[in-house]
Amino acid sequence: MLKKLITQIGWFVIVGCAAAATHWAVAVACVALAGLAPLLANLVGWLVAFGVSFTGHYRLTFRHQHAPLLRSALRFFAVSALGFVVNEAAYATLLRLTTIRYDLLLALVLIGIAGMTFILGRYWAFRHSH
Repeated sequence: MLKKLITQIGWFVIVGCAAAATHWAVAVACVALAGLAPLLANLVGWLVAFGVSFTGHYRLTFRHQHAPLLRSALRFFAVSALGFVVNEAAYATLLRLTTIRYDLLLALVLIGIAGMTFILGRYWAFRHSH
């Protein structure tokens, strides 16, 4: 049981880093190349990264839980959307209250949301009903 949890955490970190890197790169590119405001660019980054995150977590992180694909996709979208709402609120607040660059703030916020995503993913979104 402990080995399975450690493996899940390892895959969660790998998939999460890939999704966070995708999110961050898309958001920064949207600001730098398309002139989008950071908060709108953050939304675009999240939407693109969702595909990376769901696919990786369904096929790697939580594959042993054998959850149905559609139910998992819908539940994980809800988890991801909740994480995004928290992300966007924290990001908007920090953009207003600090002088830290938008790209560094986004990286910090993305790291902060990861724990909530793992717990909700493991115990709800990808849980196999008995």
